[in-house]
Amino acid sequence: QVQLVESGGGLVQAGGSLGLSCAASGRAFRSYVVGWFRQAPGKEREFVAGVSQIGSRLYYADSVKGRFTVARENAKNTVYLQMNTRKPEDTAVYYCAAGRTEGARGRYEYDYWGQGAQVTVSS
Repeated sequence: QVQLVESGGGLVQAGGSLGLSCAASGRAFRSYVVGWFRQAPGKEREFVAGVSQIGSRLYYADSVKGRFTVARENAKNTVYLQMNTRKPEDTAVYYCAAGRTEGARGRYEYDYWGQGAQVTVSS
């Protein structure tokens, strides 16, 4: 089993930066690819960013490309999402997820999920 815990959420002014962390359990985590998703109330959970097993390949949704950066530090069993917030629509609960298919953008292509972290972007 893989356990994931997000941290770093909170309130940020539009234009400000906010970083999220996803801490995972066990060395087996390194064999998984990781995706970041977000979900606003009443909306479908959507793909935000993804990263390969060792962090060499990155994937982004068009809506966040150029503003968000995903990275992983396997020595710490941690994946990061650095956010340069500009759009109010960045407000959502952000989830990290672990799976086996690199670059997968569907929520059901991932096997393990964190509890989510609230990110609120004010105007």
